Order: sequence, then C-alpha cells, then structure tokens
Amino acid sequence: MMTQPEILILAAGASSRMRGTDKLMEPVGGCVLIAHVAVQAVQTGCPVSITIDPARQARAQALAGLALRQISVTDPAAGMTASLQAGLAALPPSAPVLVLLADMPDLTTADLQLILLHAKANPEGILRACDRDGRPGHPVYFPAWLRPEIMALRCTAGPRAVLQAYKNRVELITLPDFNATTDLDTPEDWAAWRRRKGTIGLD
Repeated sequence: MMTQPEILILAAGASSRMRGTDKLMEPVGGCVLIAHVAVQAVQTGCPVSITIDPARQARAQALAGLALRQISVTDPAAGMTASLQAGLAALPPSAPVLVLLADMPDLTTADLQLILLHAKANPEGILRACDRDGRPGHPVYFPAWLRPEIMALRCTAGPRAVLQAYKNRVELITLPDFNATTDLDTPEDWAAWRRRKGTIGLD
C-alpha cells in the first residue's frame, strides 16, 4: 500500500530580487502569497510542511491557523537545496514528497491533486509539472527511494542535479496554462502578472 504523500513547500528564500520588499507577502486572492499557496496545499488533504526562515516572522504569522507544520531552516542563505534537505529531514522517511515553491501564485489545489493522482498510478516514478507549452516547472513529486540522494546533495548542486541524473524516469504532467512555470521574482514580474489577471492588490 502506498504511503500517503507529504507536501513540502519551500518558503525560506531571501526574496532578494524584490528590491526591499518580500514577494511572499504580496497580496494574492485575498491574502498574502505564502498563505495562498499554503491553502492550496492544505486543501488536498495531505500532510503539509513548509520551510521558513525564522528571522522572517511576518511569513510565519501569515500562516497562523493553517493546518501545517513550519520547519525552521538554520541557514536559509545556503539556498534551495539546504531548505529542501531541512524539510525532508523532518518528514517521515518512507513518505514520497510533493515539493512546491511558495512563489507560484497560479498553482491551484486541482493542480496539486492532478500530480497526486498520477502518483497513485506511478508511485515509484518522478513526476514533474509542466506548462501548456511543455516547459518543466513545479511542483515535483519525489518518490521515497530518491530521498537519500537528495539528502546527499551538496548545496551547490541543487535538486536539478537529481532530475538530470534520472531524466529518463521523469514523467511530465501538463497543468493548465502557465501554472507550473509562473513564479514572480521582481516588482516587474508582479506588475505584469497583475495586468494579466486584472487585479491590483487584494482582490
């Protein structure tokens, strides 16, 4: 019987390209981005954990009341691999993990459920979301057998090294539009996204 997948959200990044503001605290869908993404994950019914920089209390406070586990990353400046490894270390070792980034405002619960549905049919496979044009993005489903290799990565390598090493075993799952590839790193990215969505600020 397949162990229930865990969902891990990576949210310990520095938001360095936002020139002084925090992209995860930008308003989306009536709340801030980090909470919006977390809600999409919680609504799948899977256990949800999120990596957090303990120095960024506003992010932690935005998640108050949500049914998830916050995992502090001791060295968030070390990058995504350090955040991913900190998150995986706190999860049951036998569980497959669906990993998503906290800066992707278009991902929906339905998108996550689609990946999880494919995982039921292929629990030992590596599943990666792609957009309507076939560009790989997020989230990524890592089966339990792959977790030791991720934990052994050097911070300079990054999870892409694992995906590249097993590229013949990666199954791409197409999500609607550009849900899998829209991440917003700069004020200009946010302005363009809001123009496309027809929203300004909290909606």
